Amino acid sequence: MARQSISLTEKNDLWLRNHIENVGDYANKSELVNDLIRRARRAEAINSKLLKSEKSGFTNQSSDEILTEFKLNVK
Repeated sequence: MARQSISLTEKNDLWLRNHIENVGDYANKSELVNDLIRRARRAEAINSKLLKSEKSGFTNQSSDEILTEFKLNVK
């Protein structure tokens, strides 16, 4: 695994430490940072697919109309 040295703002460092100490899902900052990066990469991939779908012209509905229709179908 590659080792990195990064600089964090005081607020971000405090958030990381508090999250590790109080939430308890991670043993250390490295685990938490790696998970945050995985989540960001996943969100980026999802957003890319959504953008590609939106540009495909498959529907004439706006994103708000699609969301409204989705919410109606979920109920």
